[in-house]
Amino acid sequence: MRVISEIAHERYKIQIFNYNAKYIIKVELGQFEQLFKISETEVSGLNEIEAMVTEELLANCLTRFISMRSDFESAFQNRNVNSLK
Repeated sequence: MRVISEIAHERYKIQIFNYNAKYIIKVELGQFEQLFKISETEVSGLNEIEAMVTEELLANCLTRFISMRSDFESAFQNRNVNSLK
């Protein structure tokens, strides 16, 4: 997997990879990351992939990151309770 582009953003680390005939958009915030995979045959190239990374997409990513953090914190707090069962 190789990085073919990075998109500068004040909140997220955003990278675009190329691997196995797919583009992969990775949005990272702290210890969490989200991946979006798109077949090379479904887009015309890197410019189209970069255009897909809109503020709307990133706002939706933030909602999922918040949910991911909440789920992880809950699992982390319950780790000892579940191991005693």
